[in-house]
Amino acid sequence: MPHGPRPEKFSFPLYFSKTLSWFFLGGGLAAVGIQMILVPNDLIDGGIVGLSLIASHFIGHKYLPFCLAIFNLPFVILAFRQIGKYFVIQMLTAVIVFSCALWLIDILPLWLGISPVVFKGSEMETVVLGGVVIGVGCGLIIRHGGSTDGTEILGIIVNKKKGFTVGQVILFVNFFIFALAGFVYKNWHTAFISFLTYGVATKVMDTVILGFEDTKSVTIITSSPRKLGHILMETLGVGLTYIHAEGGYSGEPRNLLYIVVERLQLSQLKEIVHREDPSAFIAIENLHEVINGRRTS
Repeated sequence: MPHGPRPEKFSFPLYFSKTLSWFFLGGGLAAVGIQMILVPNDLIDGGIVGLSLIASHFIGHKYLPFCLAIFNLPFVILAFRQIGKYFVIQMLTAVIVFSCALWLIDILPLWLGISPVVFKGSEMETVVLGGVVIGVGCGLIIRHGGSTDGTEILGIIVNKKKGFTVGQVILFVNFFIFALAGFVYKNWHTAFISFLTYGVATKVMDTVILGFEDTKSVTIITSSPRKLGHILMETLGVGLTYIHAEGGYSGEPRNLLYIVVERLQLSQLKEIVHREDPSAFIAIENLHEVINGRRTS
């Protein structure tokens, strides 16, 4: 009886090298958007990047990469305690790559003895171009399991503890950041243009990331459901459901795993499933609302 192609053996070094490549591309694009578009036009971004830009306004722009790393550090610690070490490794890697890209773009013209490359256009051009470049860059990082913004970590933790959605928490934090920018720069028009740029970046990220919703439902068909289910529960810290089913063509009994995870856990889940059972079938869907399904610690 003919068999299908043998599944490739999982290789963590290969997986990490591919992920790192996307981090370099995404971090480089996001850094270009910040250093060449936003900064020359006195605009800021949302989240930790926005706070870092405001801080560097006082202590010097050359310290922007260091501010980004320092401001993200408390959220890295929170992520280690609340989400897990796998995501912390991904986030740390993304933050380091992004910070280095910001530093290189800032210092490279001095090393080469050339004038910095900056974009100066109309407000509409700045909003669209800045939002698109930053949105694509950050979207690539998030799509491959990383994060450069600790406010998302805060949103996940508050969601687990208090029930506010991740989006609500991020919206509140960014409202504060853009309001702070208005006071610091003494220019509310600049704060408003920054907010519009952030809005464009967010919409672009929606397109880059396959389903930007915070919660995903995952259905897995595997030959070793109990073993895989135990590993997923222990590693991700979430519950799951075993569903007994029957193959439509073969009529053979099958076991499905149904699990609901946060978007930031999705990359880790796929890595675990592919490692334990490379031939497993995975179906991922966006969830717009989950009721009575939040696990608290």
